[in-house]
Amino acid sequence: MKNRINADLPSLLAVLDPQADLAHRHLWLIHLLDWVRGKRDSVPAAVGRVQLFLDAVEARPDIQLRLQAWWATLVDQVDITTLLADFGFAPRTALVSEFAERLRNKLLPGSPETIDASELFMLALPSEFDAQWLTALQEDQLNRLVALLAPPPDASANGIGASRWHKALLDAITYCAGQILSTGFAPELRLRMSESARDAQPFHALIRDVEGLRVEVVHALRTPDRLNDAAQRLRERLEACRAAASTVYTHFESNGISVGLVFRLRQLRERILRVRELLDCLLSPKPSVTAARLMAHLVMVGQDRRSLRALLASNSSLLAAKVAERSAETGEHYITRNGAEYRSMFQKAAGGGAVMAFTTMAKFGLYALALSAFWGGFWAGVNYAVTFVLIQLLHLTVATKQPAMTAPAMAAKLKELGASNAIESFVDEITHLVRSQVAAVLGNVLVVFPAVLGLAALIALATGSPALSEKEAGHVFESLHLLGPSLFFAAFTGVLLFASSIIAGWTENWFVLNRLDSAMHYNPRITRVLGAQRAARWAGFLRANLSGLAANVSLGFMLGLVPAFAGFFGLALDVRHVTLSTGQVGAASASLGLGVLQLPAFWWAVASLPLLGALNVTVSFYLAFSLALRAQNVSGVDRSRIYAAIRARLRTAPLSFFMPERSRAA
Repeated sequence: MKNRINADLPSLLAVLDPQADLAHRHLWLIHLLDWVRGKRDSVPAAVGRVQLFLDAVEARPDIQLRLQAWWATLVDQVDITTLLADFGFAPRTALVSEFAERLRNKLLPGSPETIDASELFMLALPSEFDAQWLTALQEDQLNRLVALLAPPPDASANGIGASRWHKALLDAITYCAGQILSTGFAPELRLRMSESARDAQPFHALIRDVEGLRVEVVHALRTPDRLNDAAQRLRERLEACRAAASTVYTHFESNGISVGLVFRLRQLRERILRVRELLDCLLSPKPSVTAARLMAHLVMVGQDRRSLRALLASNSSLLAAKVAERSAETGEHYITRNGAEYRSMFQKAAGGGAVMAFTTMAKFGLYALALSAFWGGFWAGVNYAVTFVLIQLLHLTVATKQPAMTAPAMAAKLKELGASNAIESFVDEITHLVRSQVAAVLGNVLVVFPAVLGLAALIALATGSPALSEKEAGHVFESLHLLGPSLFFAAFTGVLLFASSIIAGWTENWFVLNRLDSAMHYNPRITRVLGAQRAARWAGFLRANLSGLAANVSLGFMLGLVPAFAGFFGLALDVRHVTLSTGQVGAASASLGLGVLQLPAFWWAVASLPLLGALNVTVSFYLAFSLALRAQNVSGVDRSRIYAAIRARLRTAPLSFFMPERSRAA
């Protein structure tokens, strides 16, 4: 390996040509750094190759002169200030444009024929390994490298000495400060800052402090005390700007979150951190070392700059947290903690099951119309959505809609894990939740089956023929067979249930963010049409119920339309909702009479129903709970403690997960 390296280095040095065109000069740098990296498997080996490069250039004065000429041409044509100030930041402060830019960088190759230092940097130092070997370079190696790149004394007027580096740093600080000022003065941020932050006006004097620092750096008679004072004033100004911007986050608590606004805040914070890093480089007594550390940091910034996942994750995390929080507020209503609440939940679920019986029969009526796939799915979605909204307005419940709402409520309890009895209290909440689900599922299923039987009997009595033909009844049993795809479809339905809760949280956040309740309450045009009192009632109603309405309508249409769209693409995908499936079994049984008890297909379908319910509930709860855990930043250690405590409760008191304790019954 060593012989190959020594053979490659002379070849690289031989083709070094400062008079080459732009692309080939940059290609030489890219090839040199690729040689330094080697196989990217050993940092000491990469550092050793840097040492070989230094030794080889120092031993050849002619090569050193060509290297200095090449470097002088590079820094004259490629402005490093853009790299220091702008690398890693979006060219426009908008999430969509940044996503499009990263996607373009992923799909399209870069060209070395560029005067953009950021583009050249990403081509020359493209991997995380580059940050590792840059950090590992020793101070004496860095100083030797600077000496090799510096021009001879008689050409100092055109050199790249400390003054050039300081000027680039000062220009970068000025550019960053301008971006910070622009963002801080943006109306969507300024109006959301706290009143005290606006009154303090921290952004107003930022440029003045930057220019004060510039004067102290470039002034020939500058003293360390004056320079340090100017730097300290700038640091304090940056901290004041950061603190003012942070007050916007408290506004999110009651007024909703915009992903675009979060993106701008994160950009502002990163700009402030960049200025601090540049300031440290400017004042460092070891400029070569701090410059290498800064380059290593920019390499890591470049890794994030390429990642679509990192962009979406970092800028949607607060929105996910707020969606989880708003779902948590709704989910608290679905958790029972004593016998009276348990019985109330069962009664509400029983009422929901009775309403779902009509939905089941309406579904078979739509089948009889033989509509096209899209319109059949659309009207099925209308049927489901109307039913779910009616159940909400009647203050009843559908069991499978609860887990995605209750999971964030459970995760919200994890904010207090530091308390001595926090884990035990959380396991208590888990038992409350599980038995609430048991009550809701039983209430739905135990009522929808006999209710559908009764409706089917009435239809048969009124029409003189069964509601379902024998063939249709057989198809129902076949579609719900335990050994068929029903269990997979039930798990997929759990995903749709989770998706409806996300839509609900997002819709409520959007409603609050745009202050539509206040607009409906006070807007002159609306109050003129509805009247002041009615407008106030509608505003209050939507503020209290919009989340549930969004969840119910979206879930209904997803249950109806997703199978239709999947069929269009040739995917045999369907949904299996435990309450609706139980109703379908009831309708098919009514058509076949008591003889159905002798059919194996009937018992296979009945056997699948508990598993359908378990998968509906478990999948939607797991997805919502995982999202809520990430939103609450719960560590893996704490999760392990929670799981261990739940297993211990299952061993010692398994019935507590299904029935409330008598001592706690009201």
